Amino acid sequence: QVQLVESGGRLVQAGGSLRLSCAASGRTFGNYAVGWFRQPPGKERDIVAAINFNGRITWVADSGQGRFTISRDNAKNTVYLQMNSLKPEDTAVYYCAAVRSGRVHYTDAGYDYWGQGTQVTISS
Repeated sequence: QVQLVESGGRLVQAGGSLRLSCAASGRTFGNYAVGWFRQPPGKERDIVAAINFNGRITWVADSGQGRFTISRDNAKNTVYLQMNSLKPEDTAVYYCAAVRSGRVHYTDAGYDYWGQGTQVTISS
């Protein structure tokens, strides 16, 4: 069983930066791949970035290319999403999710555990 808690979301002006954290419980978190997702108001949830179990393989969706970076510190059971050059369209609830297989998953299908989300609001 893995429990995920996101943090770091807040109101930021366009052009600013945020670092979101996904803290996990469980001794085997280092075996899990993790994805960051977001759901803007009134829209569907989409994947933003993903990372494999050891951090050597990362992927960022087109929406975040050149602006977002995903990383992890397994010693701290934490995965991060660094977001720079933020835009109003980045406004959403951001979720992290973990999957046992350890391999990067590019959709929300197959993720085993989800956090409750953290609100990110970008003002213009």
